[in-house]
Amino acid sequence: MRHPPTAIAPGVCYGRLDIGLRGDVTETVRAIVSTVAGAGADAVQVWTSPATRCLVVAETVARALGTDLLVDPRLQELDFGAWEGVEWDSVPRASLDAWAADPIDFAPPGGESGKALLARMRAVHQAIVAARRDCIIVSHGGPLKLLAALIRREPPDLLAAAPLLASVQMLTG
Repeated sequence: MRHPPTAIAPGVCYGRLDIGLRGDVTETVRAIVSTVAGAGADAVQVWTSPATRCLVVAETVARALGTDLLVDPRLQELDFGAWEGVEWDSVPRASLDAWAADPIDFAPPGGESGKALLARMRAVHQAIVAARRDCIIVSHGGPLKLLAALIRREPPDLLAAAPLLASVQMLTG
């Protein structure tokens, strides 16, 4: 699950900034619990990014399901470095073009490359497989699109569209 909408102005790069949620998460959590219950998952473990916008949801879901919560820093969003807190329209066009041309090796100034994010998601995927338990993962757009590709055994695409905010995907793999 991707976290619900955040309390930040639209069009701002917020990557690893610890932004809270906009509004109540009660309905979102109810939908997740219902989806998980409908899937018949047993011994579910909830994994989450440490970011408040994920942790609030994950803690509530884990409590509602009476299950374990694992806070994993590898599930954090890409570190956008100097771009964090900046409106996307203010990021130099040449930098955005360089990122689009080489999403694997490019890193924003002081930030993280796509290669580093992908390595984190490969490690998370391996840990999930090794745990041999159904799980709920509450994270961010970048990590989730890569993790979903790894679970489906598809080539990860750093430029693919991210899951919608507050969306839930059911994956098996």
